[in-house]
Amino acid sequence: MPVALGPAMSQSTTVEPPRITTFQHRFIPAERPTGRLAVVLHGLGDSLAGFTWMPEIMGLPWLNYLLLNAPFPYFFFGYAWFDLEDPAPGVAYSRQQLQALFAELKEQGWHSEDILLFGFSQGCLVSLDFAMRYDEPLAGIVGISGYVLIPEQPEVEIHARAREQAWLVTHGLYDDLLPVQRTHEQIQRLQAAGLPIEWYEFPKEHSIDPDDEIPLLRRWIAARWNEPADGGE
Repeated sequence: MPVALGPAMSQSTTVEPPRITTFQHRFIPAERPTGRLAVVLHGLGDSLAGFTWMPEIMGLPWLNYLLLNAPFPYFFFGYAWFDLEDPAPGVAYSRQQLQALFAELKEQGWHSEDILLFGFSQGCLVSLDFAMRYDEPLAGIVGISGYVLIPEQPEVEIHARAREQAWLVTHGLYDDLLPVQRTHEQIQRLQAAGLPIEWYEFPKEHSIDPDDEIPLLRRWIAARWNEPADGGE
């Protein structure tokens, strides 16, 4: 379900690196200073270190990156956004922390319409969960190889703003951790509730495909700011 692009956003202004108290994090500045920001949420058992490849591989020199560690320790070196056996409390806490993060960013001059939310696996679920309730415009929401905690009352919990956002969700046909059919059915329920989510499937497992998926992500993210996908001026 494609999302029609709106008018070009004005050129983002440069903003000072964020001073974050809500998450362990790493800020990677854009090669070409702007106020455009990707907030990146990793998957279960991973950490922000698992996504330090993004600036080089994505090749979007005008995009800053804020990589987050999830709030709950997971075994020795990883982190989790919620407990697999009882996800609701952890999802609610992570949502609350993201709300606080976005408030911090706003106070420091980072405009929500220039922030893209990007999540993988558990980070995908938390990104979708937060964005469907968030009341301010975002540059876009990208969810990869995840699933959805469907609201009990979608007509109440999904904010009207969410129906105006740009959404991209991708999944692997051979994902043996999170079967594609289940996630697709969940996304269809959100689409039926009015979220204009673009859905793509790739011949991959529980991963990010470098050959076909990364180029799609690059084009889609660049289009949010009407920038060329080759990273040029």
